[in-house]
Amino acid sequence: MENATKQAEQELINQYVRTRDIAMRDQIIEQFIPLVHFTLGRLGISRSLGEDYEDFASEGVLGLLEATERYETSFGTQFSTYATIKIRGKLLDYMRARDWLSRSARQRVRTIQKMTNEFWRTHQRAPSTEEIVQHTELNLEQVEQAMFDSTRMIVSLDAASAGSEDESLSLHDVIADEDQSIPDEHMDGQASRQMLVEALDDLPERDQMILSMYYFDELTLKEIGAVLDISESRVSQVHASIMMNLKAQMLAATELEPLAQANSGDGR
Repeated sequence: MENATKQAEQELINQYVRTRDIAMRDQIIEQFIPLVHFTLGRLGISRSLGEDYEDFASEGVLGLLEATERYETSFGTQFSTYATIKIRGKLLDYMRARDWLSRSARQRVRTIQKMTNEFWRTHQRAPSTEEIVQHTELNLEQVEQAMFDSTRMIVSLDAASAGSEDESLSLHDVIADEDQSIPDEHMDGQASRQMLVEALDDLPERDQMILSMYYFDELTLKEIGAVLDISESRVSQVHASIMMNLKAQMLAATELEPLAQANSGDGR
């Protein structure tokens, strides 16, 4: 039944691509509205925001409309996949434009990321919450709030890999397609790709589970919280911590790579 529904939806899309019939376009928008709310949930944006949620939903619909207008069957991908990318992109642009965080909140997030980067260089491991408090001028409550706030700075697998000059290389892309070819001018990206794979393998089992549920099973933060029996806000904090440490570990590995190559050369 589900396959039949998907086939009918795709056929509707194909017909619209051929005819550009306005009534057909409106039907597509109506059928795929749930995809907007699903994408909002994946970004941790819930209906508890009230009017703000409706503003986000409106932006998501604009992304869906753009996807409908621009989609071509020659893209070789399902419309739902293409639409999700467009909706998510529109929502992230809106979040950046609104700049929810105050300057002080943003500075606290950067302070923790900087401390985490330096800690990785020195200790080659992730700092504990207590160590973050010890090495910054923040108290425990400020650290926990900053970890939550960092999710609103789009600290996610979709942010550019730390230490990579190629901003088009995202951590999600690295995980999603390890076999993707990389142009010669971006060969440094291949090293970043391998570093990330190794860093993911070193994560604790719970952290790997959270990333798997979020990026591959495509569960929302609320759904992940239900699976792990913890609050949605706690999942958000843990996810932010994972991403901060992955970025720091990648940066430390990138900085150590030239030294390792030099030592290898001396050994020959």
